[in-house]
Amino acid sequence: MTTRARLLLPAGLGLAVAILFFASIAIGYAPLDLGAAFGDLLAGRQSLPALVLTELRLPRAILGAAVGFSLGLTGAALQGLMRNPLADPGIVGVSGAAALGAVVAFYFGFSASFALALPLGGLAGAAAATAVLLVLAARGAGTVALILAGVALSSLAGALTALALNLAPSPYAALELVFWLMGSLSDRSLLDVGLALPFMAAGWLLVLMTGPALDALTLGEETAASLGFPLRRVRLLVVGGTAAAVGASVAVAGAIGFVGLVVPHLMRPLVGHRPGRLLLASGLAGAALTLSADIAVRLVPTRPELKLGVVTALIGAPFFLFLLARLKGSET
Repeated sequence: MTTRARLLLPAGLGLAVAILFFASIAIGYAPLDLGAAFGDLLAGRQSLPALVLTELRLPRAILGAAVGFSLGLTGAALQGLMRNPLADPGIVGVSGAAALGAVVAFYFGFSASFALALPLGGLAGAAAATAVLLVLAARGAGTVALILAGVALSSLAGALTALALNLAPSPYAALELVFWLMGSLSDRSLLDVGLALPFMAAGWLLVLMTGPALDALTLGEETAASLGFPLRRVRLLVVGGTAAAVGASVAVAGAIGFVGLVVPHLMRPLVGHRPGRLLLASGLAGAALTLSADIAVRLVPTRPELKLGVVTALIGAPFFLFLLARLKGSET
């Protein structure tokens, strides 16, 4: 790739994210005069348009971009680390653990008495899974061992979540849990943004630091180590960054699948199949895809609105099957 092409792709994706961000603010179930809303907000007037902007539209757009960036970025990093095109953020078990933490907070009634109980519970679950993975990585566990540990954590979290649903005190409580697990960005506030965004930003920084090492890993682990890249540190950065970014995403938005799987495959041919260059492109494309899907759920005339996780699954599942068929065809 030429230098110009390498610069044009992130610039184009960034422009697309900016357009979709403002479209997300503008689109809703009721018309909103954005000029009046921003004018009142800047003037400090507590008008209805300003309240709708700050309490509903703006947090939803910010979280849509941040969650999508987290999923796209970490999906590309995990595929590069594991050299496996089917890897996604859920493979390390942090998504399931974060969902379990939020379910526990809901199950024991903490969410009814404390508005931030769900995201805090999700962060606590993600932190617990992260601690297990980081201990394994620090002790020199290889990539395969981390994958197996992630699968075990994900299975355990899924079983405990199913147990909570089975023992829910009422069918309405179980329904609320199921709806939350489907993933959504509606009814989120700036408090949710302030709670999750620092963890996401820290995760982004850790993952983006691994770009050169991921490029070297395409030559094999032994070659990458001989080039001066400490694989233990690389694993710590990728796993820790993924845990922080994805754990915070699940904590505030629920489970939104397939973005981290689909986006890297769409972007990989455009970056010359370089894992390091794929990171930023996948993050921006993930933000664009998530914002687009969240706009779509508001345009579909259904009440209650479709859950964001349902829409991304409808997009991602057929692509996943196509990818499996293509990989199987290339092996035969």
